[in-house]
Amino acid sequence: MDAVDRVGVGGIAERVRGGQVSAVAVVEAALESIERLDVGIRAFREVWADTARERASAVDAGVARGEHLPLAGVPLAVKASEGVGSLQARRLIEAGAIPVGSTSVPGPGTEWKTWGATDRGRTVNPWRADATPGGSSAGSAAAVAAGMVPLATASDGAGSTRIPAAWCGVVGYKPTTGLLPARDRAGLAIGGPVARSVADVQLYRSVVLGEAPAPPLSRPLRAAWSPTLGFNQVDPEVARVAHRAVRRWTEGARVSLEERDLALTDPAASWFARRSQGPVTEARDDDTGNRAALDDVFGSVDLLVTPTTPNLAHGHEGPGEVMSVGFTWLFNITGHPAISLPAGLSDGGLPVGVQLVAGHHRDDLLMAAAADYERNVPWSSLTPLGPDARRG
Repeated sequence: MDAVDRVGVGGIAERVRGGQVSAVAVVEAALESIERLDVGIRAFREVWADTARERASAVDAGVARGEHLPLAGVPLAVKASEGVGSLQARRLIEAGAIPVGSTSVPGPGTEWKTWGATDRGRTVNPWRADATPGGSSAGSAAAVAAGMVPLATASDGAGSTRIPAAWCGVVGYKPTTGLLPARDRAGLAIGGPVARSVADVQLYRSVVLGEAPAPPLSRPLRAAWSPTLGFNQVDPEVARVAHRAVRRWTEGARVSLEERDLALTDPAASWFARRSQGPVTEARDDDTGNRAALDDVFGSVDLLVTPTTPNLAHGHEGPGEVMSVGFTWLFNITGHPAISLPAGLSDGGLPVGVQLVAGHHRDDLLMAAAADYERNVPWSSLTPLGPDARRG
């Protein structure tokens, strides 16, 4: 989307509302980008070109009538497993966003879900074609990272928004559980956005959750850095890049950082029990212990900071024995809000993510901290390699 895309979600909408560019022109630019880039990336399962053009014309007409459309003309990709019928998609569209297509999710055939499938082949990571974009919101993250769209819907039951955001070098937000309807009977999966900036996520929150943008930090924050949560075996490259980014943030911001030697329990047994049985009504010892430990953490600090994943984006053959959800799925069980932010690149050119976690219903503080991180750890230069230069 070239110059229009670089101004972000809010900038696009402002220009459309102000008459500097039409929604039709913005959508045409997005469709051109998809046609040009998605041949190699395969982020989209379907592209709805004709419908998108019709909606864009309707948005332009609404703007001319003076309708309040905070997302006027913003091209939107929607996760294929939820389409345009989810609450978050409906609210984004009502605000003027224009769905241009559905994005890939994992296909059948493997137990691991950190990949995406289309009828043209597997979705590739925009940074390196020999790596997966993550999943299950694979195409959403890849489409945003490649610049085909500035915003996409996702959902997160074990890290399915945060993991692909980390591996594609973009932002992925899981709200406090309960702010949106659960996407599964176990109550683990919750909708959220993939975007290229914290400001764009703030706009999502305003439109979908009715939340005002978080004000800048008014006091110093206390953050606990946990490089393992007590049970993850972390790739040294992930640990190095994530910790370097966190140190850069805390050295330039009003954040005091301490390292916590947490000894949480791997939530695998609890997560699989919930997914197979639905909501767990009896307290499990591992859940009780983890919740108590997290209550203690958030009783003394504002934020818990971790790598987003223990591993780098793996190849298309799969993750091996590593559980890519090692840092994320605990917070689907406990319900804490969490966001993945770009930390930088590995020596091999793969993005690494940093995860910020806040107390229950402290999404406002989480957003303020994320914006502060973004100011001190800028990632505007992290642009995926072009389709002709990607390594594969």
